[in-house]
Amino acid sequence: MDDKVVLKNITDDSGPPRTKFANPEFTLTGELRAAVDPRRLDTLWINTGSLCNLTCENCYIESSPTNDRLTYITLQEVEGLLDEIEQEQLGTSEIGFTGGEPFLNPDMLPILQQCLNRGFQVLVLTNGMNTLLREREKIEVLAKEFGAALKLRISLDHYEEATHALERGKRSWKPAIKSLRWMSEAGISYAVAGRTMWDEDEASMREGFGRLFAEEGIDLNADDPEQLILFPEMDGSLDVPEITTSCWTILDTNPADMMCASSRMVVKHKGDTQLSVQACTLLPYDQRFNMGSTLKESWRSVKLNHPHCAKFCVLGGGSCSA
Repeated sequence: MDDKVVLKNITDDSGPPRTKFANPEFTLTGELRAAVDPRRLDTLWINTGSLCNLTCENCYIESSPTNDRLTYITLQEVEGLLDEIEQEQLGTSEIGFTGGEPFLNPDMLPILQQCLNRGFQVLVLTNGMNTLLREREKIEVLAKEFGAALKLRISLDHYEEATHALERGKRSWKPAIKSLRWMSEAGISYAVAGRTMWDEDEASMREGFGRLFAEEGIDLNADDPEQLILFPEMDGSLDVPEITTSCWTILDTNPADMMCASSRMVVKHKGDTQLSVQACTLLPYDQRFNMGSTLKESWRSVKLNHPHCAKFCVLGGGSCSA
């Protein structure tokens, strides 16, 4: 197959978006769809529940104070997952938590304690609101005992309050800044996640966050991509190219670098009696990416037949871990 033709296919945004990504085996143009084979389960993501204390403008999981499509996961269920990791010798080193807002889950602190006790690195994605601040003392105890094994990542979409508020609302800024100052002063391991949706290049975004961190006494290096993570926007309405098997070579991209090669996300869909293991953190509801009810069952090839696979992972270079 001529590489120039394939390259045109993957960069051309024309074509009816309703028929793209429909066939797991072939693209709209009839080419073989790319897939990712699992390597090792480095990171297990656990969705703590879709309820959130904010209703953000472009939340990919549609979290809100009323969205309970993903119910709270329990301490007992998490313990079962950790047991399976050990029994199946999956080699997992990191447990990541996302929501919704994880600290709304009533079992969140015991869950963190259990994961840390078992020797995992733990990453928690949080909006830094008062639900987090109410747990300061308990988190400080965990951080003192386990050090950098516990890391919190605060969502701060932009370095200017007014722009950040366009996404998360006016009441979200001050608590997030307060949380960042607290973690900086307490010596807790933490990071910030921003978004590249503001028509600014990465250099100017990092410069702006650097000024903010300096002004607020937040001890983070804005030039370090592990301390300030800038995510591409995930707009499901945009027409994006499909990824063919030839794209790995054309784009000089290794499928082993995709999130689904080294991670899975566990959710509990409302009304279900068992957990579901989704291929990706970005696709909590799509049953095409429901890989089964156990980690072992989920450990199989993932077809890249969703726009997020192309825009966020393959073309955007996105990864939820850092």
